[in-house]
Amino acid sequence: MAAVDLIGSYNYALVALSVLIAIFASYAALDLAGRVTAAGGWTRAVWLLGGASAMGTGIWSMHYIGMLAFILPIPVAYHWPTVLLSLVAAIFASVVALGVVSRPKMSAFRALAGSVLMGAGISSMHYIGMAAMRLPAVCQFNSFLVVLSVVFAVLISLAALWITFHFRDEKAGIGRKKLAGAVVMGAAIPIMHYTGMAAASFTRSGVPVDLSHAVSISTLGTAGITGVTFVVLGLALLTSWVDRRFAAQTLELQEEKLQRSEAYLAEAQRLTHTGSWAWRVAGREALHLSEEWYRIHGLHPEDGILAWDERLQRTHPEDQAKWQGAIDRAVAEKSDYEVEFRILLPDGSVKHIHTVGHPVLNASGDLVQFVGSSTDVTERKHAEEALRQAQTDLAHASRVTTMGELTAALAHEVNQPIAAAVTDANTCLRWLACNTPNVEEAREAAMRIVKDAKRAAEIIARTRLLFKKGTPERELLDVNEVIREIIVLLNGEATRYSVSIWTELAADLPQVMGDRVQLQQVMMNLIMNAIDAMKEVGGRREVAIKSQPAEDERLMVSVSDTGVGLPPQCADQIFNTFFTTKLHGTGMGLSISRSIVESHGGRLWAADNAPRGASFCFNLPTKS
Repeated sequence: MAAVDLIGSYNYALVALSVLIAIFASYAALDLAGRVTAAGGWTRAVWLLGGASAMGTGIWSMHYIGMLAFILPIPVAYHWPTVLLSLVAAIFASVVALGVVSRPKMSAFRALAGSVLMGAGISSMHYIGMAAMRLPAVCQFNSFLVVLSVVFAVLISLAALWITFHFRDEKAGIGRKKLAGAVVMGAAIPIMHYTGMAAASFTRSGVPVDLSHAVSISTLGTAGITGVTFVVLGLALLTSWVDRRFAAQTLELQEEKLQRSEAYLAEAQRLTHTGSWAWRVAGREALHLSEEWYRIHGLHPEDGILAWDERLQRTHPEDQAKWQGAIDRAVAEKSDYEVEFRILLPDGSVKHIHTVGHPVLNASGDLVQFVGSSTDVTERKHAEEALRQAQTDLAHASRVTTMGELTAALAHEVNQPIAAAVTDANTCLRWLACNTPNVEEAREAAMRIVKDAKRAAEIIARTRLLFKKGTPERELLDVNEVIREIIVLLNGEATRYSVSIWTELAADLPQVMGDRVQLQQVMMNLIMNAIDAMKEVGGRREVAIKSQPAEDERLMVSVSDTGVGLPPQCADQIFNTFFTTKLHGTGMGLSISRSIVESHGGRLWAADNAPRGASFCFNLPTKS
């Protein structure tokens, strides 16, 4: 019996339905690609697999509706395991497509490789699906049309990838661009299918058909496939829409929180007078300057980001080298920097700025930029200056008060050389009034007068110096000399209360940089306190004053007494302002003394003295 070629025809309603399904599946692919792109971590994997399943189902459904649209004059059944295998091929092609288009960038190589894999998957789905046909006929393929269908599959896949990649972020409504892309893709995808169908020809055969695991597709089955496809794609789109809405709401909340945080940060910067900044090391280009930074510098954000030279010009000429040097060192060492400097505002006023910077390194360890803050510390500087002036005034008042208490002793100290001078003057006159004037004796008496007068003048000068009010003046000082000078002033007070003062001063002590009057005030306070502590004490009354070298290029001075010792339970309060154990004390002496020592870079402390009394010690940095 001669072989008979079978002539097939198409149900154009099903053809149109297959194209409609292709368009719907293409739109779903565009929409799902956006969700896969926006997701991350395990969520991305879920969207990728779920999206590929929905998209693959749509492509597969379009393929089978297209096959069912082809009508042969013989019964046709389908081997369902092979049909499922074709569905797997469609899902594989969808995984490849969504994986490629969801990347941040799509290079030409990635697009080409993806289109080849996707085209191979779609071609495999088509020809595996045709292999599932069970019919009493032999199927033959036109090699040229088969190759052409594969080429179409690859080219259409390439176009689909390009359209999906560029329209994946379309968000407005259903997205006109996205819809147009879906129409183009949906119209193009069937081209491959129907080219592949045209490549097949069927010849009737008398060989019995193996119908095991085969099913025939009725009109009801076609409707079922169509319905399931639309449900799957619809659910995928609905899930994508819900997720997009949720993501949009989450983004709105995050943006609202971010705006609120930025507002709080701006308010905090305004209240603390602190501006933030960032600048790139390459080219010293400013990347960010906060509103408060502009406000501190007397500028407005609308003025634009200042160039480095402009920022340098706004720095006080005397501080430019310090500012630039701190930054250059930080760049060279890739380290933090902290510097205080002054800036000149357009109106000519000066501000004090405290700035800190932190380096930012890339993955290779290269220095990329610095971030940090600048704080307006002008008010603090003015307050510190006012505090220093107040401390100076208070120290002067304390000195005057102490000197008032010492008036009697100082009068005694001055009267001694004056009385001696008067006595020597009378002696000189007697030697000169003799019948034979004794000039040699008169000369010696006159020399003693000069010596006594100088001694009185020295005491008066030192006393006037302690009464003097003025700005502290730092100079290189011999601490031993300062100690000896103050002992001369307090000798009378010590004698008045039967207190002996002895010293143990180390020779060749290095000098210190300090204010002579202030250090004399410290010594006067400590010695006066020691004398006061022994006024009511019986037995030996001694004040021991020692000077000696100390560690870390410092020297130490100690004043020890044999008095009542430190007040029990209150030893840690003796340096507090206004704390005193004296009946008529002001509680200012030790507080002022500690402030003076600390302003010189030293430390003042107290300890018990064995077997009785107390010791007050302070150290000072030396200048070798």
